[in-house]
Formats: sequence, structure tokens, C-alpha cells
Amino acid sequence: MDNKKLVETVAANLGRSTEDVSKLLEAFAGVLCARCSEMDSVQVPGFGTFEPKKRDERVMVQPSTGKRMLVPPKVVVGFKVSNVLKTKLK
Repeated sequence: MDNKKLVETVAANLGRSTEDVSKLLEAFAGVLCARCSEMDSVQVPGFGTFEPKKRDERVMVQPSTGKRMLVPPKVVVGFKVSNVLKTKLK
């Protein structure tokens, strides 16, 4: 499902306009980005938890050329599904 279909589906379920839902999803993404950049997790009750994780720098070898490259450290966001959602999906 792409962003447009997601916005349309949520708007139809809530009875709101697609503009309102689009603003809501952008605001959620902004809050998620801001909190994860501060290394705080974000919990959505009944859905799951978004947790930032630090990845250390590492040396990567490109298979085709054998050239070694240094991959810089970065922060990635992991997601853990809540038990409520797990039971609904089973």
C-alpha cells in the first residue's frame, strides 16, 4: 500500500478529508523523527513501539571489485509489534 492509498483508506474509515489525514500522518512522522533523533522510543498503544538503535561504523568489502569501504555510524529505527496487534493478526 502506498501513501496515497493509506491516506484514502484512513480518511474513509474516520470520515475525515484526505487533507486532514495527510496532515495527521505528516505530523506523526515529524514527531517520530524528532523523538528518535533524541534516542527516545515512541509507543503507540495497541500498535507497537518505534525504537532508535545506533549502528557502529564498519568496513564493507564490495564483492565485485574487492574494494574496502568504511560505512559511517548511523541511527536506524526498529519496530516492535504490540501483543494486542499480534493477537489480532493471528
